[in-house]
Amino acid sequence: MTAHAARTGIWFIGARGSVATTATAGCAAIAAGLHPPTGMVTETPPFTDTGLPPLTSLVFGGHDTLDCPLPKRAEALAAGGVLPHGLPSAVGAELAAADTEIRSGGPLPGDTRTDEELITAFASDIADFTRRNELARTVVVNVASTEPAPGEDDPRLPASSLYAAAALRAGCPYANFTPSTGLRSPRLQDAVDSCGLPHAGRDGKTGQTLLRSVLAPMFVQRALPVRAWSGTNLLGGGDGAALADPAAAAAKNAGKERVLADTLGAAPEGEVHIDDVPAMGDWKTAWDHIAFDGFLGSRMILQTIWQGCDSALAAPLVLDLARLLARSHETGLTGPRPELGFYFKDPDGGASALSEQYEALLAFAGRLRAAR
Repeated sequence: MTAHAARTGIWFIGARGSVATTATAGCAAIAAGLHPPTGMVTETPPFTDTGLPPLTSLVFGGHDTLDCPLPKRAEALAAGGVLPHGLPSAVGAELAAADTEIRSGGPLPGDTRTDEELITAFASDIADFTRRNELARTVVVNVASTEPAPGEDDPRLPASSLYAAAALRAGCPYANFTPSTGLRSPRLQDAVDSCGLPHAGRDGKTGQTLLRSVLAPMFVQRALPVRAWSGTNLLGGGDGAALADPAAAAAKNAGKERVLADTLGAAPEGEVHIDDVPAMGDWKTAWDHIAFDGFLGSRMILQTIWQGCDSALAAPLVLDLARLLARSHETGLTGPRPELGFYFKDPDGGASALSEQYEALLAFAGRLRAAR
């Protein structure tokens, strides 16, 4: 296969979810010239000539426990205003092709397979996808619903870690765009250390926490002590239902709080509350209330409201990550990639401030360009 003809696979964990469906449909739309690549940092000038796989070369597949066909899922997202009207029909062939590459995930209730058997089965699915489609490589990206953090005495690996272990076994770069455990299970440490593959994570930074990573450094740099930082999220859809579980919500909020603690030096007073509002569908409203001290102890308040669609915010970032990890793998880079911390609440090392993370990402682009 020539370099020009090489194709790259993206294997989504949660392939029929809102984020994966939006990314798959969006990639097809951009490749066809139907829409601009809004929100894709890798399509901006600093990433020209870095050797990233073209959007036209990407092939999609994945695991999911749902059986709703991808074209039908896209139609539902269009009805909810997440995808443009008419887009599911315009890219129907691409959605149908991706749907044929989605395999049953797990473990489902009643599944008696051991962790090892599940990892082997998942890895076989990924390897088969890569082989049949004659792909140069496949990047595995977890965009499934948030799972509760496992207990210390839990005898089984959580589902996210089963998929992550399968990615390594199949020889695939891996990104965890969720707060779930993924590669960070202590039981996977030896496999992670010896895999020789690039990986990145955890927990994509798309809305409320993106804004926090911009605002928190402002208070530090202007010597304005933050007394309290509270937040509320109202959301529906699959995420709202998943995060109605207090354990899953706690896993999600840990990343939000970490950004403030890392930047401010300590976690301020206040909590983040997540409320499931099914009527909101895939849309979300996030409200922050920040109490801080000004000169001579004057009490001040900053309030922010973020309204948007998480899947539309996440999809371009997921495509960015897959392309950057594919290129990292092609150039022989291994291990955690702190340069990709720009995309995460809980990155693998690196800075916490968004501006510093962006500079690190630009430097990484230069490194990839030099490797051509």
